[in-house]
Amino acid sequence: MIKKSNNYYLHALIVVILLSLTYCFYSNAEVQPPNYDFSLEKFDDFMPGKTLEDIEKTYLYKELMMTKNGYSIYKFYVSHRRYKFAILVQFYQGKVLDFHARLPQYFLHDIFHQSLINRFKKQDQYFHTEEHAVYVWKNIRGNEITYSGACTITCFPIYFAVRTLDVKTLSDYKPILKKLNSNIEIKP
Repeated sequence: MIKKSNNYYLHALIVVILLSLTYCFYSNAEVQPPNYDFSLEKFDDFMPGKTLEDIEKTYLYKELMMTKNGYSIYKFYVSHRRYKFAILVQFYQGKVLDFHARLPQYFLHDIFHQSLINRFKKQDQYFHTEEHAVYVWKNIRGNEITYSGACTITCFPIYFAVRTLDVKTLSDYKPILKKLNSNIEIKP
């Protein structure tokens, strides 16, 4: 058996280190969070006050989920990278009252929440139960904004909802978020 000197192992180690450093330097690998390039402007088309015709200019596909007493709820899909997520939008006589977006689980809570704080300042209310949190911004341009996130191994967003506060004349109005929480059937 041939015995190898310590110099041999030292040279081999140096070669491995140099090859590793060269690979790392030239690979230009950058890891970005999945929602790093997601912009809150994607929700501008669904904000209260917009009309169904305004939304249909950008989002051609829609699915009617419910219609009753002048109210209607449609489901639209927003694309981000290779994924789509649903947004439920409630209309009264063709005008948006509120929307509810079920956000993708691959989004990072910290980044999404910080983008909300950057845009709307610190939330007005905060509720925390076990690993689940709800953040509420009141009266942001006449709207109430609700965001929910949860943590397990990582933290992720659950939903983002916006509703108008200008519904004094609509006595039977109930936001989508409350309909979902009270198990009201919204399928046709």
